Amino acid sequence: MNKKLKWKYPALFLLKVGISNVGDWIYFLALNLVVLNMTGSALAVVGLYLVKPMAVLLTNSWAGSFIDRLNKRMLMIWLDLLRGIVIGFLPFFIESLSLIYVMVLFINMMASIFEPASMSYMTRLIAPNMRKRFNSVHSFVSSGAFLVGPAVTGVLLLTASPTFAIYLNAIALIIASIITWLLPNVEKDDVIVKKDRIITRAILKSDWQTVIMYSLNNRYVITIYFLFTTVMIVLASAVDSLEASFAKQVLLLSDSEYGFLVTIAGAGIIIGAAINTLVAHKLNISIMVGVGTFFVTVGYIVYAFSASFFYAGLGFFILAFFIACANTGFLTFYQNHVPTNMMGRIGSIYNLLEAILIIVVTTLLGGATLFLSIRFTVILGVCCMLIVSAVLLAATILPSKRDFFTMHITD
Repeated sequence: MNKKLKWKYPALFLLKVGISNVGDWIYFLALNLVVLNMTGSALAVVGLYLVKPMAVLLTNSWAGSFIDRLNKRMLMIWLDLLRGIVIGFLPFFIESLSLIYVMVLFINMMASIFEPASMSYMTRLIAPNMRKRFNSVHSFVSSGAFLVGPAVTGVLLLTASPTFAIYLNAIALIIASIITWLLPNVEKDDVIVKKDRIITRAILKSDWQTVIMYSLNNRYVITIYFLFTTVMIVLASAVDSLEASFAKQVLLLSDSEYGFLVTIAGAGIIIGAAINTLVAHKLNISIMVGVGTFFVTVGYIVYAFSASFFYAGLGFFILAFFIACANTGFLTFYQNHVPTNMMGRIGSIYNLLEAILIIVVTTLLGGATLFLSIRFTVILGVCCMLIVSAVLLAATILPSKRDFFTMHITD
């Protein structure tokens, strides 16, 4: 097959990802300002951050059962359209904080359904021998959105209102749905019996049992999954929740210095992701997962023990630099071992468990600051990250498990 044709649909999918991710940044940052301007309360803005895990708790116990029984491409199209419409109506309710929270909850519930559906579709779309290269470019696109989104938002807020920025994201999601419509229907040959779309309590129970049985029969895969997500999602989220307090109260950084610190992290992400796209196809997946995650933790360690802006910036750059490598390796490993016809259920249920852990660990770490200093609390968190990442590194380099990082399953 011609190389250009081979990358036609993957490139189209990446375009959709880029537009959606940039739009999400614009929408969320603008919404933060809308809520802050409306209430003058930082606590009201914090509430927006709590809505996402709440949406996962409300959605993911049953969403996977629907995802695996519906056409993923059509589901993604409708979810993007509905999110775009709801976000487009948000500015009409800026006088009611409670209505904003309800609408944001609904938006996040749709997003929590979209994520595992997108993962399943993406895995079917990309040939196994293209996954590592594609995932490295995917990480680069996502990383680019981390910088482009806030930058575009900043320019928009200089020339227009936050509500205009929100409208822009609504348009971006509608464009993303059109791009998805242009992608191939990878499930057109799958036969989905109409009665199977009716989800009963018995079916939900059966699906949970199926995921549990898969987990018991694939203990090594699940061990790698939870070790990785414990470091990169659960503990990282908990430590990041103290980032601003650490920078301002421990390192005594000014607002501009803290902003520059975030910029350094952004530069690290972009540089790391760019290099990752060039060398990912030459690296073993086990190295990317184990070593990549370990060095992300090393960056957190340098940051936690820093006593000046220089070392804090160095730590930020190191952790950000290796994020793309670790994520690319893990995403490829996940796609290679989780059956696509179960990705909806497995992804939804595992994300539900992650959300619970994030809430628990973040609450514990935040509560610890009432009894311990912020620095000691952050050090405690990153030391936990170091222990788990060391276990992950050891698990990925076991000679007996080498085949897990070279083979892929078939449906």
